[in-house]
Amino acid sequence: MARFGHIEMMIGAGIAKGMAVTLRNFVGSYFEKDRLITVQYPEERSPLPENYRNFPILIYDGNDPQAGLRCVACQICEKECPPQCIYIIKSKDKKPDYMGKPQFYPAVFDIDVSVCMSCQICVEVCPFEAIKMDKEFELSKRERFDALLQRKEELSKSNEYYHKIHPIEATMVDKNLADAAAAAEAKKKAAAEAAAKAAAAKAAAASATPASQNSPSAAPRQSEAATTAPESKPTPSPPNNTPS
Repeated sequence: MARFGHIEMMIGAGIAKGMAVTLRNFVGSYFEKDRLITVQYPEERSPLPENYRNFPILIYDGNDPQAGLRCVACQICEKECPPQCIYIIKSKDKKPDYMGKPQFYPAVFDIDVSVCMSCQICVEVCPFEAIKMDKEFELSKRERFDALLQRKEELSKSNEYYHKIHPIEATMVDKNLADAAAAAEAKKKAAAEAAAKAAAAKAAAASATPASQNSPSAAPRQSEAATTAPESKPTPSPPNNTPS
């Protein structure tokens, strides 16, 4: 009986602690600003956290969304997308990317947000930091199909917009891109210097070879070699066959 009484006491204490927490939150929701759970939307909006994500967008640098688009139409995101909601057509020509290297670009880039499940796999596999997750969630439409198919023009967002919605992440991405561009430039400069040194060494070797052939010491050696007569071998004497 004592054992069951102890168990009942423990259960009663747990219930009392739980009710105390509930009462504290109930009373605090009327007086403490950070404990209010009701927001008068849309007049009031709760700030979204840094890692909040909704649907993908395409990032471009500069002021021109077509010339500055980071996407090079590698189609990795299209292949890795689980619901297959990304559709890309690669361009026929090329344009310089953020490192100045000619790259293809998407002639068509569509995302069907009615199918997208916001898994962020497309962001994880992109090697060019070209596709990121937006925070915009007010995308309701009257139609279900074509109205929810976002084209490249709608998906293209500036790097400044990216810094606005994901400031910490965007700063890290910019640093990584700047480091990659600096490393590529240093590698290109080192290769150019090595090629210039190799060309200079080859030219110096080519100019030194005729000078050695036309030097004054070469003529006497050649004449001396030409005038030197070969040594004559001694004629063997005939055998003496006179009888003794």
